[in-house]
Amino acid sequence: MTTVDRATEGRTVDHAWLHGAITRIFRSEGFSAKAAGLVATSLVQAELTGVASHGAMLVPMYVDRLRAGSVSRHENAEVVHRHGAVTVLDGRHALGQLTGHQAMRLAVDAAKEHGVGVSVVRHAFHFGRAATYGELAAEHGCLGIAMSNTRPLMPAVGGAEPVVGNNPLAVVAPTPDGPISLDMALSEAALGKIRLAEAAGTSIPDTWATDKDGNPTTTAAAAVGGMLLPTGGPKGFGLALMIDVLTGVLSGGAFGDGVKGLYADVSVPNDCAHFFLALDVAAFGDPDSFAARIEALAAFVLGSRTRPGVDAVMLPGQREREEAQRRLADGIWLPGSVVSGLRSAAENVGTTLPEEPAR
Repeated sequence: MTTVDRATEGRTVDHAWLHGAITRIFRSEGFSAKAAGLVATSLVQAELTGVASHGAMLVPMYVDRLRAGSVSRHENAEVVHRHGAVTVLDGRHALGQLTGHQAMRLAVDAAKEHGVGVSVVRHAFHFGRAATYGELAAEHGCLGIAMSNTRPLMPAVGGAEPVVGNNPLAVVAPTPDGPISLDMALSEAALGKIRLAEAAGTSIPDTWATDKDGNPTTTAAAAVGGMLLPTGGPKGFGLALMIDVLTGVLSGGAFGDGVKGLYADVSVPNDCAHFFLALDVAAFGDPDSFAARIEALAAFVLGSRTRPGVDAVMLPGQREREEAQRRLADGIWLPGSVVSGLRSAAENVGTTLPEEPAR
């Protein structure tokens, strides 16, 4: 049976049910089965890997923006121009999962021809979990890199106002045993995690964010109105700034305070920008040799001595893959606020959530 917490109305759901529920919502908003399913796959994969901030909690906000007109119902980006291995696209404010997959596939196609492929997308929208696109490249024998800019949320070193976003960066390398997948935001924590804490009424570490005056805070509500803190101090700030260059500046799109907040006025486009890069492993030499070498590197890391109290070290993305396997078998826990949000989103588009199967 479905596990229900009566106090919170949270529940454990099957991944297939969640995929079907999200697909139904976006189908009811006029998207094709393919497009709705792709968005659902992205959000469910985030839930499976434990990245709830990029999962089902986003559905009500996406629907609100579609209804307000700041997100379009286009299912692909417009190719502005191509030059060799480079493609520039106009996202036309479509759902980022749709334009992101399109852009990375174009980068992979270019990499197969030129050894390297780069796509940038301007006038884009939130694309979810960045590693999704690097993993898409890895499926085709490429190393993949994906980046996005966001509205300013972090100050410059010594600054007292936000000037760069918690810009995500994913770098994914294919291996015979599954990709090595680095996926990180450049703030100490994603704003979505803070919003989840706010909804749950729980505190946050004082290293995550400041209040509006720049003071570190453990109160999620104060953090939402304040600034995120960069990971690694000046290093995190510098990386975030360069991602703004590679995404917004390079694409001809928005950067700095030209990018608007996801949870601000839903009638105003987010207008972020994306960067995707694919490197075809075969263009650098024998793919089998690459596979053997990266396996040797992984074995070297995994075989390293651990400090007291630690059973084993892990590669980037390994914990998420193991979590996905567990949740595929045991189900995905959705907090009551997320279940209520899905229900409300379904009602807003004139449908209902499918009946949950017995577990």
